[in-house]
Amino acid sequence: MSMEQPPLVKSAERTVRILETLAESHDHLTLSELQQRTGFPRSSLHALMRTLVELNWVETDSARSAFGIGPHALLTGTAYLDKDPALPFAQDCLEDLRDEIGQTVHFARRDGAHVLYLATRESREADHVIPRVGRRLPAHVTALGQVLLAQLTDDEVVALLPAPLVALTEHTITDLTKLTGELDQVRTRGWSYEREQGTPGVACVAVAVDYRIPATDAISCSMPAGLPPAEVERITESIIKHTRKLAATLRREGIR
Repeated sequence: MSMEQPPLVKSAERTVRILETLAESHDHLTLSELQQRTGFPRSSLHALMRTLVELNWVETDSARSAFGIGPHALLTGTAYLDKDPALPFAQDCLEDLRDEIGQTVHFARRDGAHVLYLATRESREADHVIPRVGRRLPAHVTALGQVLLAQLTDDEVVALLPAPLVALTEHTITDLTKLTGELDQVRTRGWSYEREQGTPGVACVAVAVDYRIPATDAISCSMPAGLPPAEVERITESIIKHTRKLAATLRREGIR
């Protein structure tokens, strides 16, 4: 007997793709720009946009000529965070970790070939706060993503990641062979480290939270790229300690 999955409902798939495209754009997009990025027919795109605007999932500019993500998208995202049983424990962990190491720390989850930031605690000395919660970045450019990709086999990583790998800085690893070699080192030492691969001037260390198999979540620290090795080692040891404590708590609470 065939076990093939039924085809996706076209209108539902297109609606999701539209919302994802708008969410990924820093600016409002015109109908023509949306059509170019999604490849959807203009007639169906126009009808879908009218519906999404009426339902407040999409908003328009004053001239109604360009579109952006609407307020109801925020409600859905907030509901996801509110209902995540691991998040309150992770937030407590971030508070303790930030107080101990004095740097900005993050809790994120792998979302396919990306990582999704679920919580952040900024360094108290940060003079420019960049909102991270809800932000999604390619997994291969972040320490968070690399430590979670290392939970998979090389074959799984190759099948998961897009080709070519996008570069965010001149230091981003875009060669798949080099990336799988780096992931092998991550598996050996138990934590990941990247320097200016995602953001110029910033280095990150990340450790997976081992309460699921394979791990889906990780904690990281963002720090100036010029910190001395002894300070990076101190920060790494603190992240390992607090992440292990968080994983033990989540397992004890029966959260999977």
